[in-house]
Amino acid sequence: MKSGMQPAKDMDSYIAEFPSSTQVKLKKIRKLIQQLVPAATEDIKYGMPTFVLKGNLVHFAGYQHHIGFYPTPAVIVHFEKQLKPYQTSKGAIQFPIDEPIPFDLIESMVKYRLKHHQEGLAMKELAKTTKNKKA
Repeated sequence: MKSGMQPAKDMDSYIAEFPSSTQVKLKKIRKLIQQLVPAATEDIKYGMPTFVLKGNLVHFAGYQHHIGFYPTPAVIVHFEKQLKPYQTSKGAIQFPIDEPIPFDLIESMVKYRLKHHQEGLAMKELAKTTKNKKA
């Protein structure tokens, strides 16, 4: 987001704020996630594009020198070896803007995140059901 501007209201307006070369990469990430998780909805959370499926699934964002991808710390730990070439932190990955984006790796991370997200939702539902039976 450019300094002094209001946060984008949706993904289209968010992506439109970037140079065309960055827009292409952001659109490809968006399309990939849409294809992998068609039931997910799109939102802007924490000022960045977010895919939501009964809770936040993944975020991504454009910056001047990189594209940020935020799949949760557990995903980053799981893919630690594949992420060696990239700057990472507890919850974020930086893909340099002037290098090819590893779409295959993003696909694998989204699939892994989705699987674990759904397992977590199932566990919460089971816990809720068990608690209701005891009451």
